[in-house]
Amino acid sequence: MSPVYRVYPRKKKSFLSGLSVTSSLILVNLVCYFIIILLLNLYGKDFLSNNIAINPELILSGKNLWTFLTSMFAHVDLFHIFVNMFSLFFIGNFLEKIIGRKRFFWVYLISGFLGGIFFVFGSLIFGELGISALGASGAIFGVLGVLALIVPFTKIYLIVGPLIVIILDSILSLIFPSSSGLFSSIANILILIMVFSLFSPFNSTRKIAIPLKLQMWVLPIVAIVPLIIIGFYVDLPISNSGHLGGLVAGIIYGIYLRQKFPNKINAISKHFS
Repeated sequence: MSPVYRVYPRKKKSFLSGLSVTSSLILVNLVCYFIIILLLNLYGKDFLSNNIAINPELILSGKNLWTFLTSMFAHVDLFHIFVNMFSLFFIGNFLEKIIGRKRFFWVYLISGFLGGIFFVFGSLIFGELGISALGASGAIFGVLGVLALIVPFTKIYLIVGPLIVIILDSILSLIFPSSSGLFSSIANILILIMVFSLFSPFNSTRKIAIPLKLQMWVLPIVAIVPLIIIGFYVDLPISNSGHLGGLVAGIIYGIYLRQKFPNKINAISKHFS
């Protein structure tokens, strides 16, 4: 009697199952963006600042603690989400390939959460409890913090041009408040031009973005310290305390990885030097 073989049909993989965690997070952020725009049009800015964004006054009163999570996936400006997701796509995929899907996912969430905590206490210290915050920047800085520890000598480009434009926009809006909307629109257009210039095959065109080649460990310092200093004099639309909190989470995890897997981390670091 011949043996009987059971043949099971292959399960069809869904589109989402083939995505990296980084790509899935980007997709979630994009979906949330359109949902939040709808909520903003239906219920107004107060609903957003009290129920989606982190509101330090409410948090310190023990209210709306869920906003530590919702704020990580909330953006109300097309330029804001574009810049954050653009950054996440490159450094997120890089880190995910090094440390794996699960570790990367938790790095992202915990960094965003600690970024929110830093923002609340920063608002308390500087007396800015009435300002709410949202965005994935804290989580992204956490990703950057891990990379700065495990592949510190990897070369990466910091796009300096957009930072300069943001600072100039804030200064001009402070001097000429009646024209702040015009300045912001021009700034957004210039930044988009700079970002897309990076994909040009011509070196001269890519220089429009003012790319600065740095080692990975230098990048967080350059991305945070100047803005913190300028923030004491100019009201920038950036949560430096939130960025710092996310970075701290990433650095702590990077130190843990170096101590837990010294041989692997040294091999990875040398490979990407």
